[in-house]
Amino acid sequence: MSVEVVSLGCRMNLAESEHMRALLAGERDMVVINSCAVTAEALRQTRQAIRKARRTRPDARLMVTGCAVEVERDSIAALDVDGLIANADKLDARAWNVPPAPAMPMPSGQHTRAFVAVQNGCDHACTFCIIPAGRGPSRSRGIANVVTEVRAHAEAGVGEVVLTAVDLTGWNHGDQRLGDLVAAILRDVPKLPRLRLSSMDGVEIDPLLREIIASEKRVMPHLHLSLQHGADLILKRMKRRHLRADAVNLVADLKARRPDIAVGADLIAGFPTEDEAAHADNLSIIGELGIVHGHIFPYSARHGTPAARMPQLPRPLVSERAAELRHAVATSRAAWLESLIGQPQTVLAERDGTGHAENFARIALPTGTPAGQMLTITPTRITEGLLS
Repeated sequence: MSVEVVSLGCRMNLAESEHMRALLAGERDMVVINSCAVTAEALRQTRQAIRKARRTRPDARLMVTGCAVEVERDSIAALDVDGLIANADKLDARAWNVPPAPAMPMPSGQHTRAFVAVQNGCDHACTFCIIPAGRGPSRSRGIANVVTEVRAHAEAGVGEVVLTAVDLTGWNHGDQRLGDLVAAILRDVPKLPRLRLSSMDGVEIDPLLREIIASEKRVMPHLHLSLQHGADLILKRMKRRHLRADAVNLVADLKARRPDIAVGADLIAGFPTEDEAAHADNLSIIGELGIVHGHIFPYSARHGTPAARMPQLPRPLVSERAAELRHAVATSRAAWLESLIGQPQTVLAERDGTGHAENFARIALPTGTPAGQMLTITPTRITEGLLS
């Protein structure tokens, strides 16, 4: 049997999994778990994936890489696995004892979008985050290297490339910032129809990038912020680099210049010391920013992080607050979807009978629409959160 790569967690892992599939294409009867450790739930899912892989393919060589290998090495090694590959070495042919991949990975046929990783690691020290321990310090790919990969995807007919990273706005080469990279891609790959940016730290968006997001039609009107909280005191205790007003001003500026932009955000519920007033601020920022793509995370203490030593909230209260945040996002999203009825949307068809509009709204497609096709759909109704 061929190599199976099971990708958990972030889009960065998705991009790296494509590289590993290309790297390991000549191997037989192997399962690779590309793990995640961002939360306790992610670790649980990693262990579950390992057990499932051993159960369903008992004779396969079972290898594990990813962040869980770095932060929970002993407990992962104690499972029934055949080997661990360091996160920093997962794309190095020598670590797998295979020849170097002859070419960059192309879409495997499972995806109509391509994820291109442009940066890895993180130099920040957010008090809740274990990822620097799993990913190491920040390092960025050069512009020419990234452009070459994006061009290859565009020439292969991919309709959309998503730039992904551990700290996307941390991308830099000397004086060059992320805006310079995005400008180079747009200039040097004119065949690329759509470029989407994954989660960004709003306070690190450089002036050129802000202008591109506001004005460049090939960059999708979809801003996903690594926001984490809506209360200034909690943001300071998280050691974030922004305050609430920074996010509010950024979104107001971009929406004023590009009214169709859709806002997403990561928010943590129940951070240590979060009182009722702070939770209220967390809830209210959803409406103030118009967040319609929300990733809500109940706070999960990660061993070794400063936040794990802070006074913790009771787990039932954390779960309750997470549910309130999810409800607030769902309410905001429902109103937004309603506003899109009757508005033509350019949709990139996926393989499951749906597709994403430029603003990342998911839309049901006519039966038989081939994956990868770009088409215009004017939605007339909403069914279970899906436009059609």
